[in-house]
Amino acid sequence: MLILLVSLFAGTAFGQYNWKLEKDKDGIKVYSSDVPKSDFKATKVDCTITGNYSKLVSILTNVSQFDSWIYHSKTSRLIKKYSPYDIIYHSETEMPWPFSNRDIVIHLRVNTDSLPKFLTINSTSEPDLVPRSGKVRVVDYSASWKVTMPTAKSIHIDYLMQVDPAGSLPGWVANIFVGKGPFETFNNLAKKLIE
Repeated sequence: MLILLVSLFAGTAFGQYNWKLEKDKDGIKVYSSDVPKSDFKATKVDCTITGNYSKLVSILTNVSQFDSWIYHSKTSRLIKKYSPYDIIYHSETEMPWPFSNRDIVIHLRVNTDSLPKFLTINSTSEPDLVPRSGKVRVVDYSASWKVTMPTAKSIHIDYLMQVDPAGSLPGWVANIFVGKGPFETFNNLAKKLIE
C-alpha cells in the first residue's frame, strides 16, 4: 500500500533492520531503519486500533477513496480486480515543490489463514502495467501488513514498507518526513475504521 512517497523510502527487499522510534502517539508507533545500499529509510508501523478484518479490507480495496485518508494521495484508480482480495491500482502522490509528483502501479493481495486468525496483505509495484504519463514512475516498492484481532473489536497491525521514490529526490529530504506521513495515514485509517 502506498502511504507517502516523500516519507517512506528505501530499497526493494526486506532485510535486517535496526528500528528507531520516530513517533509514538495515540497508540500508533512509527519506526524507521537504515537500509544497506540505500539512501532511503524503511518504515514500520505498529498499532492496535478499533476495527475488524472486513472493515479494514473494505477500506484498503476502496481505491477511489484513498485520497480521503492516505497522506498526500492525489488520485487513485482501480486497474484490475482479480477478486475482492486481489487488485491492481494506479496512484499519484503529491510531492512538495520543487519535486515532481510520483505515480505507482500496485498489486495488492489479501490473504487469510483458514480460521481466520490473521490477515496478511502484500503490495508490490507493477510499473509496466500502465503507460507513463510524464510523472516520475516509482518502480521499486514493497509493503506488507500482518493483522491480528486481539479482541472482537480491535485489530493489531504490523506494517513494513520499503520504496525507492525514483527521480532526483535526495534521501535526506525524504527521511525528514519518515515519521509524519505514516502517522497521519494510520491515524486517518483509525478514524475511517470507526465511521
